[in-house]
Amino acid sequence: MKLNRFRRFFSAVWLAAATSLMMAPAWAVNDSVGGPKVNQLNLHEPATKLAADIGWLHWAMLIICLVIFIGVFGVMFYSIYAHRKSKGHKAATFHESMTAEIAWTIVPLVIVMGMGAMATKSVVAIKDTSNADITIKATGYQWKWGYDYLKGEGEGIGFLSNIATPREQIDDKQFPDAAAKRAGNDNYLIEVDNPLVVPIGKKVRMVLTANDVIHAWAVPSFAVKQDAIPGFVRDTWFRAEKIGTYRGECQELCGKDHAFMPIVVNVVSAEDYSKWVDGKKKELAAQADDPTKTYTLDELKSRGEKVFGSNCAACHQATGKGIPGTFPALDASANVLGEKAGQIDILLHGKNVMPKWAALSDVELAAVATYTRNAWSNAGKGKDPIVQPADFTAARK
Repeated sequence: MKLNRFRRFFSAVWLAAATSLMMAPAWAVNDSVGGPKVNQLNLHEPATKLAADIGWLHWAMLIICLVIFIGVFGVMFYSIYAHRKSKGHKAATFHESMTAEIAWTIVPLVIVMGMGAMATKSVVAIKDTSNADITIKATGYQWKWGYDYLKGEGEGIGFLSNIATPREQIDDKQFPDAAAKRAGNDNYLIEVDNPLVVPIGKKVRMVLTANDVIHAWAVPSFAVKQDAIPGFVRDTWFRAEKIGTYRGECQELCGKDHAFMPIVVNVVSAEDYSKWVDGKKKELAAQADDPTKTYTLDELKSRGEKVFGSNCAACHQATGKGIPGTFPALDASANVLGEKAGQIDILLHGKNVMPKWAALSDVELAAVATYTRNAWSNAGKGKDPIVQPADFTAARK
């Protein structure tokens, strides 16, 4: 009786699941350009010689381990079957064998030494960051990457790289149709607004640090993964051998939006890289802000809304309501509506779980401070509705 009830229950559940699957929208899933592929089981396709070597080592070690597994368990199961008691075999009475002791010590030692010898060249190469053609500093922030070209062609270029996936595709609670909007986005959560650009065939040294917590800069196709630790400088390197786009992510659990901290590297030809460097320098020069200028309220609010969306909305929300119990609301906040000196101090030095934002320019900080003082229900209520870049310049001294 109980068995029949169980069968009926199982059949009902199976039918409901099958019906749901048949009624679900048929959303096509495609390979991500430079990222994971549909039904991918192997490592990412290598774009550097080191990544190819590590891929070969991966399979060589796997095969060696498989042969050992089959050999050891094959002998064990054969011995159990062929020498079982039912066939009249009796267990040996000895309990020490010098031959066996030497064999099971020497054989594994030789195997491990052989595997170590195979990997030594690649392990040493991973740490050799000397003679780089280009040196780039990557700084981890919650939750974005900052890139500064320190040496080589492109020296002086610097920018922030934020996730480019629209918020309406991420936040199911705020946007009920978020799932539908995600359909067709093959690079969901692994796309950025400003990718890192490097030339093919050049050795690129990455100098890594962090502004707040531990992050990790990782691009699987380059066989690169290095932690970025606050107060420390670490480095790694790669030399891309294929033109294309390659994707990675922060691989250390760095907080609430850890999943929204992708890495995108565009590998281009030497000619295209030179063009990019020239264009990027002109773009940065055109966008250069004058921290001595006195800006109007509308200028600061317009700029501040963009800065808030890129840096603050993930925690404090686009509505300014924050996340109760985790991130405080800015709407009707005493810190925002009070004296501007208090807000300036928090933005420059951080407070509690909020990191410091001193890496932003004085114009960007003034803009976001002014925006929050005049957005939502804060408009017209607080003191000092306008914060100028000069206020932040003075506070840094």
